[in-house]
Amino acid sequence: MECGRCGARLDRAGDFCLTCRTASVDSVVLDCGRERATATSLADDERVGTWTVTTVPETGENRPRELRNFAGRITDEIHRKRPETVYATGDREVLRAVRAGLHYDLRRIADPGDDPVATVIERADEPTLAVVETPPREKLGGAHSTLVGGRTGRDAIGVAADHPHVKKVIPGPIDAGGRGSRTGVRAKATRADSTGNVRFLIRDGSSVQEVRVVTTAADRDQGERVREDLNRGLADADLRE
Repeated sequence: MECGRCGARLDRAGDFCLTCRTASVDSVVLDCGRERATATSLADDERVGTWTVTTVPETGENRPRELRNFAGRITDEIHRKRPETVYATGDREVLRAVRAGLHYDLRRIADPGDDPVATVIERADEPTLAVVETPPREKLGGAHSTLVGGRTGRDAIGVAADHPHVKKVIPGPIDAGGRGSRTGVRAKATRADSTGNVRFLIRDGSSVQEVRVVTTAADRDQGERVREDLNRGLADADLRE
């Protein structure tokens, strides 16, 4: 591929031109699995090229280094393009590692479907949600510090707090009069209100706790996108009610 401005040859389609200092693409769409990730470049809503990065997941003490290297190779692909925007979906552990080494906000793709790239193109005119850079542990607030379900309940809260479009997670009081659950601790994001904030429930046996999740969404429709993404995260963590 050649640069569309100066004609210099690019090593890969969509690369930033180092000769005339011009970007060839507008955005990159990441689809990250734990073993394989794809980075697709878009220019004027057209696919310019797709690059694949693979790894063999490690266990034990080698796992952090392997994951870090995998994420580093993914971020290298993005930095080669220097896009205006980066969209992402997939394995949350991989996305966290990529975000840590990337100088761009990762805009999470809500409900990506079978083809995340097509989803991004279809929603090109929709407003994007602001990304919150606050560490998850600092998003927890409110008067109620006790969480239903102990450590597993905290894991469920962590799914919400780790979301890039969540500003605050506010647990309410624990109600011991709920219906019993035979499957251990379970959670569900139930609905978004008119301001885009999400109602989140954690259940442990007959105890239930309502959590208010404050998002960057501006209305119910945007809040529903966050709600759906939270439920996918709970399902991935095997915590979905």
